[in-house]
Amino acid sequence: MKVTKYSDIKFGRVAKVVHTVTEDDIKTFGDLSGDHNPLHFNEEWAKKTIFGGRIAHGLLTAAFISTAIGMHLPGPGTIYMSQSMRFLGPVRMDDTITARVEVIALNDEKERVTLRTTCTNQENKLVLDGEALVALMKVEE
Repeated sequence: MKVTKYSDIKFGRVAKVVHTVTEDDIKTFGDLSGDHNPLHFNEEWAKKTIFGGRIAHGLLTAAFISTAIGMHLPGPGTIYMSQSMRFLGPVRMDDTITARVEVIALNDEKERVTLRTTCTNQENKLVLDGEALVALMKVEE
């Protein structure tokens, strides 16, 4: 597997990951995280909330950003240093989420990359907005 080098990263570069959220995704994430909040698992209970029904875990949505960063931009060898995010809308089962990362700043001295991180649904509605700081692992060749 080729590890990305800092010198390969360019300002404005973009990568995307698309994923349709399934019942199994929500169950698996709940089992892995231990988060079995009825908002994610109990339709009758969730219908009584402001969301009007079940929604996916916010961090499940954020995980698609991790995929975009770790596998595409910058890619393999990326070290996640920080992430800020705002959840702007619910993600429901069968929503198709596009996680997008864009290089918005480069720190040549420390070889760090700042990315704008967003997730939109199939209606192009922004459901998550944030920013990540990453570094690239240095490996001997």
